[in-house]
Amino acid sequence: MAESEYRARLLIGGELVEAADGRWMESYDPTTGAVLGYAARAGTADVDAAVEAAKQAGPGWAGMSMDGRIGYLRKLAAAIRARAEEIADLDARDTGNLRKPMLGDALRAADRLEYYAGLGHAVQGASYPATPGHLHFSTREPFGVVARIVAFNHPFFFLASRIAAPLVMGNTVVAKSPDQAPLTGQILGEICREVMPAGVINILSGSGAEAGDALVVHPEVKRIGFIGSVGTAQRISARAAGAGIKCVTHELGGKNMMIVMPDADTEKAAKLAVDGMNFQWQGQSCGSTSLLAVHDAIYDEVMEKIRARMAEIRVGDPFDAGAGMGPLISQAHFDKVSGAIAKGRESGATLLCGGGRPEGADFAEGYWIEPTLFGDVPPDSALATEEIFGPVLSALRWSDPAQIAAIDAASPLGLTAAVVGQDIDRALAFARHLRVGYVYVNCVGPHYVGVPYGGLKNSGVGREEGLEEMLSYTETKSFNIAVPGLGA
Repeated sequence: MAESEYRARLLIGGELVEAADGRWMESYDPTTGAVLGYAARAGTADVDAAVEAAKQAGPGWAGMSMDGRIGYLRKLAAAIRARAEEIADLDARDTGNLRKPMLGDALRAADRLEYYAGLGHAVQGASYPATPGHLHFSTREPFGVVARIVAFNHPFFFLASRIAAPLVMGNTVVAKSPDQAPLTGQILGEICREVMPAGVINILSGSGAEAGDALVVHPEVKRIGFIGSVGTAQRISARAAGAGIKCVTHELGGKNMMIVMPDADTEKAAKLAVDGMNFQWQGQSCGSTSLLAVHDAIYDEVMEKIRARMAEIRVGDPFDAGAGMGPLISQAHFDKVSGAIAKGRESGATLLCGGGRPEGADFAEGYWIEPTLFGDVPPDSALATEEIFGPVLSALRWSDPAQIAAIDAASPLGLTAAVVGQDIDRALAFARHLRVGYVYVNCVGPHYVGVPYGGLKNSGVGREEGLEEMLSYTETKSFNIAVPGLGA
């Protein structure tokens, strides 16, 4: 692939342009650490231009019929499918994620655009029997310019799918690609330039501290949707509050617990524990069940089966069909995960497998870490309480439900959880008492279409991936009309 194809420009007002000041940011190949390509580094002037383009396109887009907007989303989905292989190749190179799941991401993005297009006519207003002498009703109206800022683990999928709900509801969008993996933003920009009205979608790359911050505080941006870390979300909320009254939602991470009951099938429990880690994304998934609580009665058996399964995961090139895991996203993240593993070794936990860089010349450079399993993890240690966002599974024993309740209550996070066991009543009792937003019982892993996804506590606010997400990109306007009686 030619070097020019690895340059991601900005989509502003229907045109692909460089940053106003000509700056570029490097994107690195996680398999080697070498420079893979460049993305335009948007500054405040670029953010202003993108927001202005979105603002100017707003009246025409909001004034279009619902069927008109639906038609555009379906064209966008078809165009993404036509370039899905190319998207998968570049996302795999830019993230280090396995190529097959990246192809799935591109196709799922198209699916989600069509899903929200199909939901468009399901959004309705309401009437209210407040008084006999008036007609009281409400409608839903778009916010105007919406900002969407997404995470690095699914760069194209998040960028393309998370514009669907605001668009179908009549908003225009300024979307920011992730700092660490911005390159497929160029492909989405090319597609939008061809099939969407100018200014309806604008795509920026750049640092979160500069471009992201300028977008968050922009006075014309009333609605912000963010996917990422708790720390970044706190900064976004603080900056947004200081700039005006804005509606901000966050889909964030979690230290997600899988609880294995004493009656669980041990083979199934081991499989779900490994599947729940999302090793095909190197454990870099907000919903990964990275804290495993196994009942003491079957702990040893389950842990041995998990260790054996993890030992079979072959770390390798993202384009190798036999690989089960690739490298981490960046040097900074490699250092963070390596530091968490080192801290875990000192915590009193038992390292059962992994814990370092894989052996061999193929792994001498780049951001490689083996699938790592810790057992007998102290419940108050960082391994059990802090999100690592990497291929590290931490396991502990339990025998009294009060232990599980205490771990759950102590955690500031609450995104997902899973319960594995044959007594469904008992499993549901656990599930009901966990303070999380998304629970699996005897399954784990995927986000199910139309099921609201989001966290409790510090794992977020608001819900995505369903009708609730669409409604969140609207404001309610109420009407009260005096209706005189027939004899008046």
